[in-house]
Order: sequence, then structure tokens, then C-alpha cells
Amino acid sequence: MRLKEKIEAVLRGVIDPGTKLDIMRMKLVRDLSVDHDGTVRLTFRPASPVCPMAFKLAHDIQTALQETEGVKEVEVKVAGYDRADELMQVLKEAENH
Repeated sequence: MRLKEKIEAVLRGVIDPGTKLDIMRMKLVRDLSVDHDGTVRLTFRPASPVCPMAFKLAHDIQTALQETEGVKEVEVKVAGYDRADELMQVLKEAENH
């Protein structure tokens, strides 16, 4: 299994608690790219600009990817969310701990 396929499978395991659907089925992940060196980049677009689960889902995405064998670095961009800058800062701080 290629790394990108493995990452897509891992992301299907991240479930939105409100809908009980995975984030890939809900199309909350966009622009997924995987470099040959193991760097994963994606855009997370919460279901609404005020999604109450956005912080939890973004954290779950980042954690799931960091725990995936072969992934060296994770870059999550947040779009379409009122607190996107704040959320990206929280992810960056969590990444450094």
C-alpha cells in the first residue's frame, strides 16, 4: 500500500462525533498531498464556519497522521472557519510538544 493510500485510510478513521461520519466521506479534507520524503499537506475545511467540533477534528487529524508509519511531517491548513488562525496556531503548538 502506498503512503497516500495509507493516509487516506487513516483519515477515514477520523469520525465527526456529531454526524458519526468520517471526515473523508464528509469531504472535510481537501488538497491532500504526500511528498516522497513523508511530508503530508492538507486543507481541513470544517462543515461550517462555526463548527463546534473543528478543534477536536483538527487535533484528531494531526494526531492520526503523526502516528502513521512513514509520515515525517504534517502540515494542516484550516479554511472556511471563523477561528482558522487560532486553530492553526493551536495545531502548531501541539506539534512542538
